[in-house]
Amino acid sequence: MRRIRLALQYDGSTFEGWQVQPSGTTIQGLLQDCIFRLTGERVKVIGAGRTDAGVHAIEQVAAFDSGSGLRIDVIKRALNAMLPQDIRVMDAKDVEGDFHPRYSARAKCYVYMLANMRDVPVFMDRYVWWITCPLDLEAMRAASASLMGRHDFTSFRGSGCGAKNPVRTVHSLEVEKFSEAAFLFAQFRGEFIKITVEADAFLRHMVRNMVGTLVEAGRGRLSPERVRVILESRDRRLAGPTAPAKGLFLEKVSY
Repeated sequence: MRRIRLALQYDGSTFEGWQVQPSGTTIQGLLQDCIFRLTGERVKVIGAGRTDAGVHAIEQVAAFDSGSGLRIDVIKRALNAMLPQDIRVMDAKDVEGDFHPRYSARAKCYVYMLANMRDVPVFMDRYVWWITCPLDLEAMRAASASLMGRHDFTSFRGSGCGAKNPVRTVHSLEVEKFSEAAFLFAQFRGEFIKITVEADAFLRHMVRNMVGTLVEAGRGRLSPERVRVILESRDRRLAGPTAPAKGLFLEKVSY
C-alpha cells in the first residue's frame, strides 16, 4: 500500500465545497470517483482544508492510500484527463505513510479579495466581494491587530463547526490595497483590497467571518477597538456578517 500526495488547484464556483455532501458535486467526491475509475479502488481522499461551497484553491493538498502499481506520472495525467476543467492536479508524488494533509500541516494561508469600487470588471466578478461604499483601510488594519496571536475564536466560528477546540493561532493578518489587478493578459484599474490570513488552523467560516467584521470596521459601523471586545465575548452574534465565499482562496499549506 502506498500513500499518494496531490497538489490541486480549483475554481470552487460551481461546487458544494471540498467535502462529500449528501447532494451536490464536491471536489473530494469527484476525485474519489476518478480514482475508482482509474484503479478500481474505493478510497477516501483527505484534504488539508475543507473549503466551503464557492471557495477556490490555489494550492490544496490532499492524499489517499492505494495499492495500485501505476506510475505517479500516469496517475496525474489520468486524473487530469477525467476531472472537469475547473479542477487540476498540479503535482503528484509518493510520500511516507505517516504524512497527513491536515495534521502534518504547520500552517495554512488564505487570501480574500475585495473590489472597493463602483464597477467591477466582468471577468473578476466571480472572484471578489464587490463593495461600492468607501472603506477605511487604516480602520481595517487597526481592527485586524486584535485578531493576531493565539485566541479563542468562537466569535468568528460558523454554525456546524465540528472542531472540539476553538483556540487558534493567527500568525499573520495583512490588509493591502492595490490600484490595479491582473487577469490573464489584462490589467484592470480600480481599488482592490487583499486580506491575507495565515494560522495554524481555522474554524468553519473563520476567515469569512473575520473579513466580514473587518469590512464593518472599514465602513465605520464598528470601531477597531470594538473588535477586541467581540473576540473576547465569544459571541458570534456580535461579529460582522459572513463574507461571500467567492472572494476566498486557499493560497498555501505549509509543512
